Amino acid sequence: MTRFAPAALCVLLSSTVAAAAEKPNVILILADDMGFSDAGCYGGDIRTPNLDALAAGGLKFTQHYSTGRCWPSRACIQTGYYAQQVRRDSAAGIRMGNRPAWAPLLPDRLTPLGYHCYHSGKWHIDGNPKENGFERSWGGERSGCDWDRFFASKIWEEDGVKAPGDQFGEGQTGEGYYSTIAIADHAIQCLKSHEKHCGDAPFYSYVAFYSPHFPLHALQKDIDTYRETYLDGWDVMRQRRWQRMTEMGIIHCPLSERDQKIIPRWNLAPEKLKEQIDPGEAPFAVAWSTLTDRQKKFQATKMAIHAAMVTRMDMEIGRIVQHLKDTGAYDNTLILFAADNGASAEQIIRGDRHDKSALPGSAKSYLCLGPGWSTVANTPLRLHKHWNHEGGISSPLIMHWPEGIAAKGELRRDPSHFIDIAPTIVELAGGSWPKTRDGAAVPPNPGISLVPTLAKDGVVKHEALWWCHAGNQAIRMGDWKLSMRSGSKRWELYNLKTDRCEMDDLAAKHPDKAKELADRWQAILDGFIKDLGT
Repeated sequence: MTRFAPAALCVLLSSTVAAAAEKPNVILILADDMGFSDAGCYGGDIRTPNLDALAAGGLKFTQHYSTGRCWPSRACIQTGYYAQQVRRDSAAGIRMGNRPAWAPLLPDRLTPLGYHCYHSGKWHIDGNPKENGFERSWGGERSGCDWDRFFASKIWEEDGVKAPGDQFGEGQTGEGYYSTIAIADHAIQCLKSHEKHCGDAPFYSYVAFYSPHFPLHALQKDIDTYRETYLDGWDVMRQRRWQRMTEMGIIHCPLSERDQKIIPRWNLAPEKLKEQIDPGEAPFAVAWSTLTDRQKKFQATKMAIHAAMVTRMDMEIGRIVQHLKDTGAYDNTLILFAADNGASAEQIIRGDRHDKSALPGSAKSYLCLGPGWSTVANTPLRLHKHWNHEGGISSPLIMHWPEGIAAKGELRRDPSHFIDIAPTIVELAGGSWPKTRDGAAVPPNPGISLVPTLAKDGVVKHEALWWCHAGNQAIRMGDWKLSMRSGSKRWELYNLKTDRCEMDDLAAKHPDKAKELADRWQAILDGFIKDLGT
């Protein structure tokens, strides 16, 4: 049985907001572990015609930031605060836990403004979607489609409906259930229900795909279209991406060197990778020319699967966009697309494990992209998901809204962060950030509304942007960025105006600047601790 938003509730909400139809609908689409340069419109070799069309008809941000990891990024997007600020990631003096009462999710701010809110896909935030303002929700980590099962789902979280196809049934050939399609199906079902029951009331649809997070699972017919694409190897493909990105004006820096020995500490040992996965596995981002023929073929297949996952996600985004066009909602819908962090160098096995006899990319296989291709996906930037260097925290951001954005295909170079998304949406919805909640003071929102950038570049300026995750730390002030890797005791200082790829450490040359940024990093953390009362 499908749960529809009660018609009476729709009428009540619509009547409380004047000219509700003039407020933009909002669709926020989030990819999982997608690299900065994967999409075609960001210089990638992966076919993403629907994202490319949104970028051509709207704005493309070149310095937009995530937190470097999935759950803190999602907390920032939905609350408008840094993850540590609301206990959704840890730091010295802050333990991860539930959000404070003054940090509700976006639906709590949008519902009083007349919006109806829907969630489809990955969750990874504390609490339950239905208890945090979403009228309908599908997916999650505890039940339903999780990221270890693209071809099977346990129980759909919304209605307790079992997904079509068993765990290793039709999914083995890629013709049955596939989560990326199911997520888009649910998003479209929510929009159809909204149109039927809610009249002109605006909606907020949060569509969080699991793709292209590991395991590398894709429809075989999609993989087949990329079989020959990556045989030239990661060094050649990375050079080509860098060239296209330079020509597009997305980046203005030399191509960074490969970090050949830097991998997540929880990766399988190199010998275990070959033993448990395939002799073609490669544990490090070494020169392509040093790989064996078997390794080259196996690695090219892995990247073909990753590309197929992204292309299928783009196709499903296209279905959502087409539905908006068919129903007349397209022109007044703000569509945002981003990725929760950079591409992943992780090489682990979990969930249903790995069957070495299975077709690569099928339900019984369990493959990860690994550091060689992750380096390509994050071209031209350094490092990967989990780190706070640019490769881990740089995210594509596309904003498209025919009625609200006159610019077509323009770049926006102002540094921005996921903490800016919530205040942007709230302002466009006609709201303002509260100073109190239930009689208690609310800490100021650290984000800045990006609404001014819809008309002009260079108008949004952060005093500082701050990062901390799993021992990795960073802060950006103007063009200066200070970074420290987990396990290191030394800050690295870079000038991103000339060195976005973080290759020239200036800490020794500018110790006063390094100290200034380090002191500011600590002051921001101290402020979070004070606000939390810890």
